[in-house]
Amino acid sequence: LGLPFIAVMPACTAKRKIEQIRFYGGRCHFVEQSGQIYSASEQLARDLNGHYMDQFTYAERATDWRGGNNIADSIYHQMSREPFPVPDYLVMSAGTGGTSATLGRYIRYKGLDSKLVVADPENSVFYDCYLQKDPTLTTACSSRIEGIGRPRAEPSFIPSVIDDMIKVPDAASVATLLWLESVLGRKVGPSTGTNVWAMLQLAEKMKAEGRQGAIVTLLCDSGERYLDTYYNPEWVAAHIGNLAPYTRQLASEQPQDSLTPCPA
Repeated sequence: LGLPFIAVMPACTAKRKIEQIRFYGGRCHFVEQSGQIYSASEQLARDLNGHYMDQFTYAERATDWRGGNNIADSIYHQMSREPFPVPDYLVMSAGTGGTSATLGRYIRYKGLDSKLVVADPENSVFYDCYLQKDPTLTTACSSRIEGIGRPRAEPSFIPSVIDDMIKVPDAASVATLLWLESVLGRKVGPSTGTNVWAMLQLAEKMKAEGRQGAIVTLLCDSGERYLDTYYNPEWVAAHIGNLAPYTRQLASEQPQDSLTPCPA
């Protein structure tokens, strides 16, 4: 179409993400706090006679969750070859809320015996909105786990299809992404660390109850985008804090027993 594209984002967005947007001809407009992106996007659209592509509102309807071409259907198709084809839990974090909405709706539509658990980082309001059943809650803080956690309950976040939520400390998320590199042999993004930390808490619960089964989560993005942040010890010390308590806890895990990557 030859139209200019402007991505509105917090100034703390990973450098490599910014470089990729610019590489493909996009322009980046920065705000100081993540809660400012909404008004900034609307203002730019008005000033430039443009269209605001509001992913936070429309993410939950962008996918046909009843059909056979969505992330939930792909998960259960892959799991059909596993010893426990119907997972006890699906674990997902929320940014727009669109993926968790698709997973939760699909589980209920198909009548599956799985529970959806949403992991939420510090400085995000999703967890409190879910517990208090109050979609009007907001926070002035920004999530330090890039890609997930929001200062408001986004329109695509649907608490009614969620069975439980787990609040994950940021240091636990980062410790887990570093630990996962030794397990998987690849770098993952910080939201994957959040997902897997929550997943491991559920695995401990199942073990304590003497239950066997499967827990599924997703590798959300590659860690190569975050080499100068979450994989940089100096940055982590300055922005996240002490990982040691969580690193020690993860060291006691037995990866070969707890994590099995499912082929695409």
